[in-house]
Amino acid sequence: MTAASDTWTIASAADAARARALLARLASDAGVPALDRARFLTTLGARLRRGLDAGRTELTLAAHTDGELHISLAGPAPWRHTLVCPSPVAGPLPGPADLDDDRLAEALLAADEDAAAVLASLDETERLVSFHREELHQTNQGVLALHAELEAAAVSQRELLDAERTARAEAENARRLLTFLANASAALNASLDHEDILRRIPELLVPEYARHVDIWLVDDDRTPSGGRAAATVTAARTGRPQHAGPHPGELPGVDDLPASALSPDRPLLCLPLGARTVQGVLTLTAPGDRFAPDTTLMLLEVARRAGIALDNARRYEQHRDVAEALQRAQLTELPTTPGLSLAARYLPATHGLNIGGDWYDAFPQPDGSVLAVIGDVTGHGLRAAVIMGQLRTALRAYAVEGNGPARILTLLHRMLRHQQPELYATCAIARFTPGAPGVVWAAAGHPPALTRAPGGEVRVLEAKPGIMLGVPMPYDYEEHTVELPAGSTLALYTDGLVERRSAGIDAGIDRLAQAMGALGAADLEDLDTAADSLLKPMLYDSEHDDDICLLLCRTSTS
Repeated sequence: MTAASDTWTIASAADAARARALLARLASDAGVPALDRARFLTTLGARLRRGLDAGRTELTLAAHTDGELHISLAGPAPWRHTLVCPSPVAGPLPGPADLDDDRLAEALLAADEDAAAVLASLDETERLVSFHREELHQTNQGVLALHAELEAAAVSQRELLDAERTARAEAENARRLLTFLANASAALNASLDHEDILRRIPELLVPEYARHVDIWLVDDDRTPSGGRAAATVTAARTGRPQHAGPHPGELPGVDDLPASALSPDRPLLCLPLGARTVQGVLTLTAPGDRFAPDTTLMLLEVARRAGIALDNARRYEQHRDVAEALQRAQLTELPTTPGLSLAARYLPATHGLNIGGDWYDAFPQPDGSVLAVIGDVTGHGLRAAVIMGQLRTALRAYAVEGNGPARILTLLHRMLRHQQPELYATCAIARFTPGAPGVVWAAAGHPPALTRAPGGEVRVLEAKPGIMLGVPMPYDYEEHTVELPAGSTLALYTDGLVERRSAGIDAGIDRLAQAMGALGAADLEDLDTAADSLLKPMLYDSEHDDDICLLLCRTSTS
């Protein structure tokens, strides 16, 4: 509701100034804030100047009871504005005539106060803006620093992840190389055969670690001198690993040489073989463009272990040859005796140094009879072979004195018990007397002999044998007599023929009895053929851990 209104004619700048000053006082009295007042008066002044430019204008002022003050300008550029007053305008509205020069001056001065208030507000605003600008700058700097830290953390994390991946790859590679080295070492040390080890080395290394493998042994003349690389010869001469390639390998513990004429495009790695002395050189052609340092270290160790395996195999073969020569030197030629055919076989064990205590012997006595002997000294090694020789010699000496099988065993038992304590032996002795219908035998802890009648019936001489020779107790052995018609065959053997880890000795004796029964008349015509025929079914697995002796005795039919 309108409380009061008035219309003023603005015809000059003085009228405009009075109107502006009057409205400034009304707004101030009504409690309009200085900033709002300044904005309103600035806009009003601009509108009044525009109206004066057109000639004249009329200003209408209306005060409402709700505190609003409505101002409007008529003319070419009409304008309306509502000024919200905190306090209602009371009483009649003053007119321009009410504003004399003094009051006009006061109004102008009051306008300066409003301007000062506005400027103070602006200063405060600028201060706040500056403060917030500084805060924003600091925040921006913090954000930039945080971004930099995050970027650095991201880079560090990427580096750590790369390092972790690299470490894992290196660890996996090391694990793979160590696994291969362990498997290769087991494969090389599993054999004591020189040629077998040489065959296994290329199988282990090609194609993963070498494209081609060449093994040159310095005492092997099968490789022509022109077929060896210069780096191979250098490695053999100096005992140091050599690398020959288009570019230096810079490998740990390896000397670099120019590329080999035999392999100009691919590097060669020449590794000496030998534990104490250089036995040869292992020459590897790279599977790719180069040898990796980690792989090279593993290959150096493989070569070292291969050299040890070859050295062990060479020493083993030397000991084996000596052992076989010693063993066979103890085995005598079988005598040619009228009315009795003899055949023997000796097979060394397939494992170990082949020095055993098994032996066989056959010789005539002064009365014309023939003693067939088979024995086995416990254990292996040089000592067993020496004791076997002593027993063989002593047995012959006791036999020359005319002693029978039982007495000979009793004397041997006494000798071994006193001269070689803690060493035992088994022995079986059979005496064939010309014209006698049977054979006299005695045994000391030995597997039972077998007889085959002319008709093919096989019998196991199961009479309880005496104790083993050398057992620390006095003992007298007994003799046994068994009928042996003409054309019969007696088989004496050591336990290596019938005993296997997978089965007991009884099963082996039964198998030997079946093999003897399966012999035909033609086989027995040649006793050596019969011996071979017996060994085939007994040694079908070809592996035996003990020496084997077999002595066949066949009485003549004429």
